[in-house]
Amino acid sequence: MTQKSILITGCSSGIGYDAAHGLKARGWRVFASCRQEADCARLRAEGFDSPRLDYSDAASIDAALAEVLAATGGTLDALFNNGAYAMPGAAEDLPAEALREIFEVNVFGWHDLTRRVIPVMRAQGHGRIINNGSVLGIVVAPWRSAYNAAKFATEGLTSTLRIEMRDTPIHVVLFNTGPITSKIRQNSIPHFERWIDWKASPRAAQYKDSLLQRLYEDRGKPDTFEMPPSAVTAKLIHALESPRPRPRYFVTRATWLMEAARRLLPTRVLDWMVAKG
Repeated sequence: MTQKSILITGCSSGIGYDAAHGLKARGWRVFASCRQEADCARLRAEGFDSPRLDYSDAASIDAALAEVLAATGGTLDALFNNGAYAMPGAAEDLPAEALREIFEVNVFGWHDLTRRVIPVMRAQGHGRIINNGSVLGIVVAPWRSAYNAAKFATEGLTSTLRIEMRDTPIHVVLFNTGPITSKIRQNSIPHFERWIDWKASPRAAQYKDSLLQRLYEDRGKPDTFEMPPSAVTAKLIHALESPRPRPRYFVTRATWLMEAARRLLPTRVLDWMVAKG
């Protein structure tokens, strides 16, 4: 039986790292990509194929996929678009260039890689493309405008692609993932410090009272509804190995609750609830 192959992005930690180990244990050949070469080297030492892939660099995407296809003889069974970053800050304080930068990674890079993979999957007669969206692609949260916007864009692109690919043997799946234990908050700090001049903001007091505390705090316990990365891996296994994967998977109770709230509550009521936290 031919070993199935998958390319996973953002494998340095968190969801991608857990997914790489979980699928390798199930017999998949996992190409666990990372943005930084040092992380790739660490994963290679753990026994993975680990091409360096930076979504903001088209040449990097091309080289990574070429490395994968050279290793598999030109095939790829699945792609899990997972690598992304957050950029906290109030919308009115978010420079347009910062928004462009996060879209380059969280949206345009995903789209570029996906378009490059589709011809491979068409030629081999099968394939699965799984995009790791967010509860924030269903209902927004304050102070996360850049990430909200990117995840809503992911919703639109993924859903459109899923409908358009109905006449092909390629399954397109969207995950709506709620709070998962990861380093996304810590990794967002350099982006926040680079782009958000919070001291000059009319919301400076609000930054001090809310966002800064949450961003820099050393949490001793998980957030409400937070689950480990293995919760995403469990859904990923079903999406990859089920004969008929679902078009959408909700991960964590928070996602189910927000989907229900979006459908049932008037907008003003939902806005009040979200603003209250």
